[in-house]
Amino acid sequence: MAGAASAAGVQDRDPGPLPGGRQRPSGAGGPDGGPVRPYGGGELGDGPRFDASVPPTGYVWWYVDALSDDGAYGLSIILFIGSVFSPYYAFARGRGNADPRNHVSINVALYGPAHRRWTMTERARPALATSADTLKIGTSAARWDDDCLTIDIDETAVPFPRRVKGRVRVWPEAITGRHFELDPGRRHRWWPIAPRARVEVELNQPGFAWRGHGYLDSNEGDEPVDGAFDTWSWSRAHMPDGLAALLYDPIYPDGERRSLALRIDRQGAIEPFEAPATAVLPRTKWMIGRETRTDRPDEVAVLETLEDTPFYARSMVATRLLGQSATAVHESLSVTRYASPVVKLMLPFRMPRRRR
Repeated sequence: MAGAASAAGVQDRDPGPLPGGRQRPSGAGGPDGGPVRPYGGGELGDGPRFDASVPPTGYVWWYVDALSDDGAYGLSIILFIGSVFSPYYAFARGRGNADPRNHVSINVALYGPAHRRWTMTERARPALATSADTLKIGTSAARWDDDCLTIDIDETAVPFPRRVKGRVRVWPEAITGRHFELDPGRRHRWWPIAPRARVEVELNQPGFAWRGHGYLDSNEGDEPVDGAFDTWSWSRAHMPDGLAALLYDPIYPDGERRSLALRIDRQGAIEPFEAPATAVLPRTKWMIGRETRTDRPDEVAVLETLEDTPFYARSMVATRLLGQSATAVHESLSVTRYASPVVKLMLPFRMPRRRR
């Protein structure tokens, strides 16, 4: 982790205080993305909102990742209503009883020396409480207060039961005002809420604290991802000149693909650019295929694989985009692999379920 994160930290080093405010995006959307309007993950241009309705069999999630300035630590957090990759939710859909609010979870992954932990306890509807600015799932909660997302974590790691307890604060530099449809039927949507953010981590268990740079987005869907996608690749990179570069490459069951390449400035203004060439990355230990887009396919390299599961991988990738060298947080998802009954039977070992 140290070597990978160090490269990213140098690119986004900010020795000053954590910001207390944010910029609003310029523009109100256009043909490449949805306009400013109410959205499942929140009010476009105004930040997350946690009381949106989620249709039966559907989902909404909010995703955070962050890397410490010194390159030693990293984390990702995903807040789910309608836990997308839950075997319990999949079984409920098969029984015709697919209430997304009965399948909620907070996934926390910690990276760093002696502190790698992974939590994802699914909980039932009694564990969920929402308001416009607050999401409570069991013993953990998130709160949006207009310029900061505060996440209070109280979870138990698996497969070895160790506590993960503390607070993470995310200060977006700017909130964007556009979302993007990911599929031809426009049933799956992505909102890059804050491509650049400052992050403060204070954990009592395990005991450490750090500051760094991060990213916040939201995905929502009116149906399961099964059947809508075959695979997808996604990455985000903070560029040396202050831009953020985001890439999204979903591939559909019929082999068609839709590539999104976005550059976003510090005020949240989004400008699509032509997707660069595809580079094939080494497969994971679980033989998940990985690829990304880059200006120089001969120079791209996986620096570290942070998560390696039967259907999903998160990695740190050295790449070149917009004429600049950068380190990207990268993910690969095989929906086809996730849909396998064998994989679904494996998942409860990493995803226990509780009523509260």
